[in-house]
Amino acid sequence: MPAVYPFRAVRYALPGSPADLSALVAPPYDVLDRAGRDALVARSGQNIVTVDLPHIPAKELGPPEAYANAAATLKSLMTSGTLKQDDRATISVYRQTFRSDGVQVQRVGVWCTLDVQEFGRRPGGGILPHEQTFSGPKEDRMALLRATGVQLSPIFGLHEDAAGKASAVARGVCQSRGADATARTDDGTFHELWRVEDPAVIGAYQQALEGEDVFIADGHHRYTTGLNRLRERLAAGEQLAPDAQGRRCMFVLVSMADPGLVIWPTHRVLGGMSGYSWESLLGALEADVQVRPVSGDVASVDAALAKAADLGEMRFGLFDFATGQGAVAAPKSGDPLGTMFPDKPMAWRTLLVAWIQHHLVERIAQPKLNGGKPVKWAFPHTVAETAAIGAGAETGAGGGDRFAQVAVLVRPTPLSAVREISRAGELMPQKSTFFYPKLATGMCLHPIA
Repeated sequence: MPAVYPFRAVRYALPGSPADLSALVAPPYDVLDRAGRDALVARSGQNIVTVDLPHIPAKELGPPEAYANAAATLKSLMTSGTLKQDDRATISVYRQTFRSDGVQVQRVGVWCTLDVQEFGRRPGGGILPHEQTFSGPKEDRMALLRATGVQLSPIFGLHEDAAGKASAVARGVCQSRGADATARTDDGTFHELWRVEDPAVIGAYQQALEGEDVFIADGHHRYTTGLNRLRERLAAGEQLAPDAQGRRCMFVLVSMADPGLVIWPTHRVLGGMSGYSWESLLGALEADVQVRPVSGDVASVDAALAKAADLGEMRFGLFDFATGQGAVAAPKSGDPLGTMFPDKPMAWRTLLVAWIQHHLVERIAQPKLNGGKPVKWAFPHTVAETAAIGAGAETGAGGGDRFAQVAVLVRPTPLSAVREISRAGELMPQKSTFFYPKLATGMCLHPIA
């Protein structure tokens, strides 16, 4: 693994032990719409979202004044003492308690910094992406980073930790004393943070991670932005010492051995197809896909999908919103993308979300059901949100009135696929994974200027 460092974090300076940050933290910028942002600001005008999301939608570059205003807001929070930088470098142990599938779960990670480096495997451990990125979000994040000089939210990184040593160090801190700060977010997640100054604990954590790769679970656009900003500063002749914070990036690192590491599915809802009907879709699928009808609503299809193990790992569900008909299905071939992508590794070619994008959408829906034009997508994570989009709602995952035509229900992408495909140097389609819950923005900030 790239070297792991403590850092002098910027934090909200609140009284109390633990300090309650519930009104001040926010979800990552890319899961918030205007209504979500407004609700956070109504709770507190000092919420970090006033800096982190100055422009909506953050999928594209905003006006220059938006980023100037964000920088001014951050400066005001620092000048007033609302935000204050630590006197000493620390790591911070971070525990999230939440419910998934009706069960209470705890996930533990560590806030720290790593050297910014190019993607790819290397001796001692590399930083490996697993999903594709797009230019618009990176332009937005770059403008914000230039304006503020602060990394506002952490990259969510995973490391293998096969023996569980790093996880044991982090969980030992949680068991040793009460947290220094807490927050409860609207999704019900309870966040706790412990500052760690003890050199022995920091050293034990660093040693536990030696030689391991870091897999980016969430934050591909933000890490790439940090990498590009470092390149930009060096190209401009800026002299950065080897230990300068501008050469480092803030992560929350979570062990793949952590029992609270949960991946949710990211379903697809397709819409806007001029030639779509349930019958035309089934007809187009007939040659390459086995389809089994399912009666009931979207939830019934999802339940049938969970039970249809005989269809294999690449099985998926379909639900037509106009007729209320559903099915579970799977490609007939054991290597369904082998002809199209013979040079890709088998783990990628048998990844369901890759097949959905490159076969179901690009070879069936787009040319046969939409006159060759791009298909519109929404990406809900739950069956309830999928049904809501089908009923005409617009959520953070997309949708809107008269948008939805067919839902494609999937099971979570396995962690083993993330590891194998990343190490092979390949990228999954966007929205292939959803690590739940999201990390909170605002617990720690990282100055890089």
